[in-house]
Formats: sequence, C-alpha cells, structure tokens
Amino acid sequence: MEDKLVLTIDFGTQSVRACIINQKGEFLAFEQEKYDQPYFSLKPGYCEQHPEYYFNQMVKATNRLKEKHNELLNKCSAMSLTCFRDTPVFLDKDFNVVRPSIIWLDQRQAKLERKIPKLYSLIFSIIGMKSAVILNRKRTPALWLQENEKENWNKIKYYVPLSSYLNYRILGVLGDGPSNMVGHYPINFKKKKWYGKYAIKGSIYGIDPKTCPTIFKTGEEIGKVTKECSELTGIPEGLQYIATGNDKACEQLGSGAIDNSVAHISYGTASSVSFVSKRYFSPEPFLPAYPGCYEGVYNEEVQIYRGYWMLSWFSHEFADSENIEAQIEKMSVEEILNKKLMDVPPGSDGLIVQPYWGPGLRRPLAKGAIIGFYDVHTKFHIYRAIIEGIAYALKEGLDGMVQRGHNKIKYLTVAGGGSKSDAICQITADIFNIPVLKSDTYEASSLGCAMATFIALGVYKNSEEAKANMVHYVKEFKPNKEAAEKYKYLYNDVYLKLYPSLKRAYKNLTEYLQTNNEGTIK
Repeated sequence: MEDKLVLTIDFGTQSVRACIINQKGEFLAFEQEKYDQPYFSLKPGYCEQHPEYYFNQMVKATNRLKEKHNELLNKCSAMSLTCFRDTPVFLDKDFNVVRPSIIWLDQRQAKLERKIPKLYSLIFSIIGMKSAVILNRKRTPALWLQENEKENWNKIKYYVPLSSYLNYRILGVLGDGPSNMVGHYPINFKKKKWYGKYAIKGSIYGIDPKTCPTIFKTGEEIGKVTKECSELTGIPEGLQYIATGNDKACEQLGSGAIDNSVAHISYGTASSVSFVSKRYFSPEPFLPAYPGCYEGVYNEEVQIYRGYWMLSWFSHEFADSENIEAQIEKMSVEEILNKKLMDVPPGSDGLIVQPYWGPGLRRPLAKGAIIGFYDVHTKFHIYRAIIEGIAYALKEGLDGMVQRGHNKIKYLTVAGGGSKSDAICQITADIFNIPVLKSDTYEASSLGCAMATFIALGVYKNSEEAKANMVHYVKEFKPNKEAAEKYKYLYNDVYLKLYPSLKRAYKNLTEYLQTNNEGTIK
C-alpha cells in the first residue's frame, strides 16, 4: 500500500515552513520562507506585524512547493497548520484587519483603567491569585487597545488568534482547535470552550467571548481549501484541513514525548519544558495546562519567556569578532559561540544567571541577574552561564510539575534551535542528570503536526503507533557524573536561593522604574 502524505504549514516567530511528510516521518519536500522583518517597533518594547504578512510569506513557500513537487502535493490526503501563540488578530465586521497584530514578544502593558468586579477582585486576593491576575491583565492586548486606541477597538468584531485568521484565509472558516487558543483569551482549557461573559476567570481579559472564533474538536476537519486560496497558494482546492495544535504541542509530539515519563525541552525563542498528561492539573499555581495537538491529553508546560532569545541578544551585543568569523566560515554566530562552549568548565567558574528577561506569573516583579563575577570570567563564561541559567530555570519548572503530577521523568527530548548544538544537549543532560535524546530532524513541530494529522486520519490509532513509525532518534546524551555533581550543588545551593534573596530588591527596582518612567508608583 502506498504511503499516505500530508501537508503541514509551520509558522514560527522567524520563518514559515511548508512540508510534505509521509507516514514514515520522512520530509519529502521542504520549503522555508524567512521573514525579512519578524516584527516592527513603533516604540521601544513594541512588537507588531501585519497578519497578512504571515499569509503572504506562506504563499511564497507553498508556490515553490507546487513548482518543485506538484505531483507530491496532489497526493496529499490532508493538511494542517501549527503556529506560534499569543498573537491576536483584530478583524472588523467584514473580516478586514483593523490594525497590525501585537505579537507575543511585545512588552507594552495596559494601565488597567477597566476594572474587574470588586467581588472578583476580593476572591482573587483571598486565594492568592491577585498578582497573577494583574500581570495577565496588563499584558492583554485587548485592554491596551481599549485604553489607547478606542476608535480601533470599537471597529473590532472578531478578536482571534493568528492561526484562526490564517485558517480563515485558507478555508473561509474563522476557527481552530483549542490547542491553538493559547494566550490572553477567555478560554477554559480544561473544558475546551470559551468562558461565559460574566465568568470570574473570563472577566480577566476584557474580551467578549462572542468576538472569539469557533472552537473545533482536536482532530476534526475544520474545512477544505477554497478555490481562491488554491489559486493564490498552489495548495490543491478541496484538500481537507485537520485541527491539530500550537507549535509547542506539535514539537513535543514530534520529539516523541508522548507520556508523563518523558519531558520535552524546547530551546526556541521562548524556551519551555513540558510533558503530556491524561488528567488536567495546573503545572504551576494559576497557570493552566493546555490541550494537546491530539485528543486525550493535556500539555503541562512551564515557559521561560524570551529563553533562547537571550543568546541572540548576547551575540548582538557582545560578539562582534565572532560575527565576523561566522561570515567568513558561512556559519551562524551561535554556531561559532557554541564551538567555544566546552572551553568553559561546567558551572562557568561560579558565574550564575537568573534568566528572567521577562515577567512570569509566579514572579511578576523578577528581573534578570548575573552573579559571581571575578577576573577569570570572559564573555564566553557569560554565554555558557546564560545557557546553564535557562536550563536551571527549566529544571525548576519541571521539578514543580513532577511534584504536582506525581510522576517520574526517565529521559528528556530536545528540539528548537538550541538543540542543534551537541554541547547544549550535553549541558542539559548534566544539569537535569537524566539522559537526553535527539531525533533526526530539527523540524519537530512540523513533524508533530503531521503525526497529529495522521492520527486524526486513522492512519495511526494512537500516539504510540505514530511515534514508533515516525520519530527516529539519532543521538543520546548521558549525564557526566562529575559535571552533574557540580550542577547539583550550584542548582540547590545557589540558583534556588537567588530569587528569595533578591525578591525585595526586584520589588524596589520595579517601583523605581515605574516612578521614573510613569511619574507615579503603581
């Protein structure tokens, strides 16, 4: 019997990939379109992009796919799309875009002029959720628009995730599966439906659920590719489209982390650690679990905001000579820096980074910190310390999830840009003190999207069968005993003590910044 093929579209923060993948997990065709400008900034900290830009970049990739692999494209049984999260699109009554999207990297905050009911505020205070609610509300684009662009806000009829907008352009259907609704939206992830307008948790975001898109069941056919889309993109008209999940959920499946004994680390622009669970529980206090990209599981996940973005920041600010070397060697600057990683010993000679380059729900006032400097340290120590700091933070997140989930992790899988480095994979194995497995593709999100599509089509009856046929590990990194002992001490006796020691200083620093930037302490 001939292998079935599926088409996947994978929207990342930096590029979009269009792939044709067979049921063995082989990439028969691959086209990537990098964004010339991932986002634009009207003011410092602002990150915006026209949602049409993402669709137009996809059009370039899929038309090349048609030009080179038309026969394969016409053999595809179905397609699906996976997308980065927390990026709303604002549409008017005629489905026209009102203004550019505010993407997930954006740092602006609302002043919270719109209040939640006093009773709800009191309840949040009693249960210890007030700080988390305030941070969530400040970071909600809807509330910022209501305060700063009332004219635009009044035009908005549909307030939808980017993936739902892309689906509308492909299918003429404004909706998606619940896994792609991750972000600042009034959704009940446990029940996989929108909160009612007056629900206590739904009230946080200031968004009328009537403006939100249709939620389809994961694995359900959302629609078929329209004639208009086919003419623009080269994707066959009438190709059925399956609801799968967001980029992190698909990446986890594509790396083979399919039960709660296997944790997955995503070393991407935002770094995360996760595992799947058949029962719903909060991975951290007040943080929801997200629906998986196939039915029957939730993703327990802790994210380090701007995780491996920090490496790009470092190379931009401190690696001029390495940038020159990278151009000569025709390599990325990160590849040059990663080659020098192993010249620095485990623990970076006592240099420790606390990687809070952005606020989190548990620690909304936290800042980034580097401690332990003395004259032996070089910029390569800082680079390695950033990598170690991200791993420490992910380990702390995983330890908390394991405690709440009552499970035991046997090994880790890794994906994302950071996983390309064997040195980073070895550091990860040493810090977590468990084996790390790396598969034969760095496009784990695209692969997972294909796996979820095959499961929905019935080609594979479950994730175990899909993994056995489609995920292929090529390398295992075992912990180095001596390095693991060093990291154990630094993690327990230094890293975990940093935040409690600096918490008050972070609070004072936040008040200082607010006083000087906004005129009053809030």
